[in-house]
Amino acid sequence: MRKLNAVLKVAGAEVFREIVPVALTSIISSLVLIPMILMVPIPFVPILIALLYMPLLYGVMYVFQQKAEGKPSQVRLLFTGAVKGFFPAFVFGLLIVSLLFILWSTWWYYGSKGGMFYMSIAVFQTYFVLMALVSQFYTLQLVLQKGMGIFRAMAESVKLFFRFPGYTIGAFFQMVCFTFPLMLTVVGFIALFSGILGVYQYKAVHNVLSREEEAEVDEAGMLLTNGEAR
Repeated sequence: MRKLNAVLKVAGAEVFREIVPVALTSIISSLVLIPMILMVPIPFVPILIALLYMPLLYGVMYVFQQKAEGKPSQVRLLFTGAVKGFFPAFVFGLLIVSLLFILWSTWWYYGSKGGMFYMSIAVFQTYFVLMALVSQFYTLQLVLQKGMGIFRAMAESVKLFFRFPGYTIGAFFQMVCFTFPLMLTVVGFIALFSGILGVYQYKAVHNVLSREEEAEVDEAGMLLTNGEAR
């Protein structure tokens, strides 16, 4: 299995080579956010993000998953992927929105109170939410690369998190480090965020899944050898 620095280099090179598909898919998937943020009342925005933006983000991931399998990076695949992955993306979006709501409400409620007791509760719940987010790092890619159902993918993502905690936390941290600055500017977010995220997450998750496949092959070979020996 490659180290995270090697994965980041490979993903960076892929983004550079595929900058046109990265930009086009990012722009198309992000356009839905503009009327949503400008025209929709704030309480409805999180639900619409899960309902509209997350399937399009899944579609972007689908484009680069197909590209990795040797197919051309056609923008129309974004909509194909969004339709195919609507349900898992929506469920995953609801999970992310729920976790972020818990994080916001924690600091809104406990952060407004004085004293170390309330602060310790807020810090503990923040840690819990962050670990829950990190544990779902593999979910959508498991749906894409392994064809799992969303709930099985969520459970398997947690298992991979506990199996490779250092790698998972490091990959999540890298993802945040090079995508968060794009979220600070409207142009950067719209033009690059989802495309870069799709490329990097595919590479990082495939790196783990390929190791898992190699381990399964080795285990099957050992069982076959032991069987023949008997």
